[in-house]
Amino acid sequence: MEKKMSNLQFRGMAVLFYVRDRLRPREDILEEAGIERGFQVLDYGCGTGSYSNLAAKAVGDSGGIYSLDIHPLAIKMAEEKAAKNGHANIRTILSDCATGLPDNSIDVVLLYDIFHMLDNREDVLRELHRVLKPDGILSFSDHHMQEKSIVSGVAGGSLFELAVKGKRTYSFRLIV
Repeated sequence: MEKKMSNLQFRGMAVLFYVRDRLRPREDILEEAGIERGFQVLDYGCGTGSYSNLAAKAVGDSGGIYSLDIHPLAIKMAEEKAAKNGHANIRTILSDCATGLPDNSIDVVLLYDIFHMLDNREDVLRELHRVLKPDGILSFSDHHMQEKSIVSGVAGGSLFELAVKGKRTYSFRLIV
């Protein structure tokens, strides 16, 4: 994943996320991912767990959320937020790339606001390709990047192709 930031830097980012989530709720972005009840979702680079908790409501008790981040403090905050919101369907993964999930097990991957920070983009994309179901969706949003860089960065290889450009996200499907 990215180089791990210090705890102080992460706490500062968490404050910014808190303000961001109050000013611009994440539901509008997450809606474009097409998450349904019973889905298995991977929130890759979950940060404080904002998207994970919203997705947990969407998938319901029959679905599951995997919240992955490289930073131990992110995992701790995501777990605390899940407990506070009563989301027993969220599992956390501390990792810089590998998910440990089975092949073809995930319906939707959320890759939000992290791609610009990744040092190992190809490795991450290969891992996401591996865990996504054949009809799965990679939902992508990164306001730090221009559209051309997003599309070439994700669909530039032989793993993904652009399926839909939404208002706030890009949806990529697997190339099989």
